[in-house]
Amino acid sequence: MDNTETSFTMNNSNKSYDMRKLNFSIIAVVSLMLVMIMGCSDQFLQVEPIGKAGEEQFYNTDDDAIKGVMATYDVLQWSYAQDWNSIYMVKTLPTNETTAGGNGSGDQPPYQRLNDYTFSADNPAITASYQSLYYGVYRANKVINNVDPEASDVRNQVVAEAKFLRAFFYFELVSMFGDVPLNLKELAPSEYSQSRTPASEVYAQIETDLTEAISELPLKSEYGQADKFRASKGAAQALLGKAHLYQEEYNEAAAQFDNVITSMEYDLVSDYSKVFREETELGVESVFEIVYVKDQGYNWGNFPWGSRIQENNIHWQLAGPRTDNYNDNDGTGLQGGWGFLYPTEDLYNAFVNSNDSTRRVNSLLSEQELENRTGDTITGDPYDYEGYVRLKYGSLAGETSSEDGAVPALNYGTNIRLIRYADVLLMAAEAYHHSSDYTDSDARTELNKVRDRADLPPVTTSGQALMDDIKEERQLELAFEGVRYLDLIRWGDAASELGSLGFQSGKHELFPIPADEVRRNSEITENNPGWGGG
Repeated sequence: MDNTETSFTMNNSNKSYDMRKLNFSIIAVVSLMLVMIMGCSDQFLQVEPIGKAGEEQFYNTDDDAIKGVMATYDVLQWSYAQDWNSIYMVKTLPTNETTAGGNGSGDQPPYQRLNDYTFSADNPAITASYQSLYYGVYRANKVINNVDPEASDVRNQVVAEAKFLRAFFYFELVSMFGDVPLNLKELAPSEYSQSRTPASEVYAQIETDLTEAISELPLKSEYGQADKFRASKGAAQALLGKAHLYQEEYNEAAAQFDNVITSMEYDLVSDYSKVFREETELGVESVFEIVYVKDQGYNWGNFPWGSRIQENNIHWQLAGPRTDNYNDNDGTGLQGGWGFLYPTEDLYNAFVNSNDSTRRVNSLLSEQELENRTGDTITGDPYDYEGYVRLKYGSLAGETSSEDGAVPALNYGTNIRLIRYADVLLMAAEAYHHSSDYTDSDARTELNKVRDRADLPPVTTSGQALMDDIKEERQLELAFEGVRYLDLIRWGDAASELGSLGFQSGKHELFPIPADEVRRNSEITENNPGWGGG
């Protein structure tokens, strides 16, 4: 699952696996019946089936345990970049960072409706997000409940990774949907209908899983390069801190972020223009990211719409400028795309008003800046276009390839950074500001590390003014990273920031439980506030 190396190795193991060929199957059955007539009698030779491997035997080796946890990581790949059913898009489109774009108002209606707040509980992208997260929970449960952690060091680590992943999937579920069914084992058909568990109990399980994982996971530095995509102690500490932060448990959050910072395992990439490029993937700023490859993937002759078999990332093709024959490989490096997720004027002005030119020119450009830098202009009349093009997570020629016969436009290998060190520093600043165990001076120290990388002067504020500075810094530093919507909701700022787009207090703080789930699950009798029965 590494962008540059397609194999991975397990600590304390000399086995290597090709992720493109790995096809996980819990039960593989090949039956052979030998029938022999002995002389003239009616007797048959009875033999045991050969090659039959039941699930009860599958998890009994290190190799099988690793395959099981790799299948769980795989859910991250296709759930975050699965064409029209993407968690990333669901969390990004309702913000004031982007427009929906596309070829017109009828291009991918589920995405258009997320952007203008006309979505319902039947929205296919929301439904797919909810379902894919439970796919991840299911696969993590399989590993946790079937792999014996005492059998070997390898299996002990695998179980810890699965607990981290289960916690990650449940954090996504509880932060997006609130009360959700909490399943920790494989369900019998009679148990498929499960009632919603209070969010506080879901968070408690997240904390339990992460605490147990932290004690068993290796440091990131103990992984070989090809394994650095895997969960580490620092990733689990960062996610645990985030879970506490979302519950406003600031002392607990601050302690976890402090563990990450003082570990000396992470740092900021010095050049912000390189933070989201292939050369820094899985590098010093990476705490946890989803890995994609660019040397195998979609091609027009075999385009698996809706498929969960996805090793590459077409999202940045979606986000490329949809203009007439746009191609600027020698200037910005942008290729033409399908015109979704254009930057908004609101976001551009936020950079300008903060005098943040370093991050601005590496995140988005106005049409005039694009022409000044490259001599190129945007032609045609793109839909939902406010005059700005996206560079951060953009359709960059260097992030794709035509290897293995794939069409470059469909073959981006750009990794999605789920947790990076800059985010940890800013979450720490917020937790320190609110914590009785730390001071505003501690908060400013972490905040100013991020500002210094952006060539901005240090802040000297305290109290509410400092919190306002932290909010602004998160908006600029983490633009287009799928975090702003939930940030605005947990701060109580969504109505003032997003009300003009259609956000309604008392309704849009949570996504609706998908109507399909409500219809099929007899134990769910009502939806989230404002969404009716589904």
